[in-house]
Amino acid sequence: MDGKMVVTYKLLCKNDFSLELSLGKLLENEKISKLIKSEFSKALRNIELSTKESETKIYLETQKELYQFEVNKDDFADIITLAEEDVKTRKLIKKDYSGIELVNIETID
Repeated sequence: MDGKMVVTYKLLCKNDFSLELSLGKLLENEKISKLIKSEFSKALRNIELSTKESETKIYLETQKELYQFEVNKDDFADIITLAEEDVKTRKLIKKDYSGIELVNIETID
């Protein structure tokens, strides 16, 4: 195969935070509900929060920097190994480093 690919990845650490909540679950929380009401409906009474899509997901996670490198399409099977080598070459490894996560693989001509 001729051509190249741009691989985007992020570094994972042992203390990274990741949480997935549904919108319905978030609105059930009394503190969140009071905060939303006080911010958007000041001095109004008998306000109720609801949603049409209660299963909409909200994600809380550690913000990560994304890194990119370019490889030949022939190297597709070795992308993870090449990404790990890129991490070592750039000296990105920190003491709580636990691996990489591929975010995107894009072909370019």
